[in-house]
This record gives sequence, C-alpha cells and structure tokens, in this order.
Amino acid sequence: MSDSLIDAIHYFRIPVTDLSESVTWYSECLNLKLKFNKEDFAVYELHSGPLLVLVEADKESRGHFFKNDQPEFSIGFTTSNIQEFYDYLVSQGVKVESIEEDAGHHFFHFYDPSGNKLQIHN
Repeated sequence: MSDSLIDAIHYFRIPVTDLSESVTWYSECLNLKLKFNKEDFAVYELHSGPLLVLVEADKESRGHFFKNDQPEFSIGFTTSNIQEFYDYLVSQGVKVESIEEDAGHHFFHFYDPSGNKLQIHN
C-alpha cells in the first residue's frame, strides 16, 4: 500500500476523575466549546483540529505518561498569546509550570482538575 488509508485524527480522549467538575473547568476556565455532554463522557470542539473527549475514568487514570519518573504531556494546545494565557491560568488558580523557550518556541505545562499534564505553545 503506497498511501495511508488514515486521513486525520478525529478525537483525543482524556480520562478525568470527576466529569462534572472537568466539564465546568474545560468550559469555563479554558473556554472550550462543549459540543455535547453524555452520562460518562463530554465532547469539545476546538477552532481547528480533532475533537477533545473527556471520559470519566478510574481515580488513578491520567492522560499522560512517565519518562524518567516524570510526567510527560500527551496533548499540546496552541495559543497566539502565551503570556496572556499563562497569566490568566495563574489568576484562575490553575497549577502551571514556568514558561520555557527553546529556539524561539515558547511553551509551558499546566494541569487540569484531574491532574492531567497538558502543554500550550505558540
């Protein structure tokens, strides 16, 4: 087969420990557009790219993995104003790490209420 039969990524699933709390946080804190909310999962539509699906999961579940015993993010978002977004998350009491720079690329990590490590970059 010379061409892939896969066209795109349709959605990412993130395990959350309390769906109601997470829906409120992703809707109000991150201001994401809720497409629909079912009994054990909720779907968000972003400006572009795949859907983001929150799935109520076991308390120990997280949407990141570990490398050298440190959590690594699985989902990276983009923003046009990283400093404004950073300041906003801090004002909302969100756990954030410092803004870093790598060859002109700025990014930082933050955590949702379930402890999922996420990244945003510009």
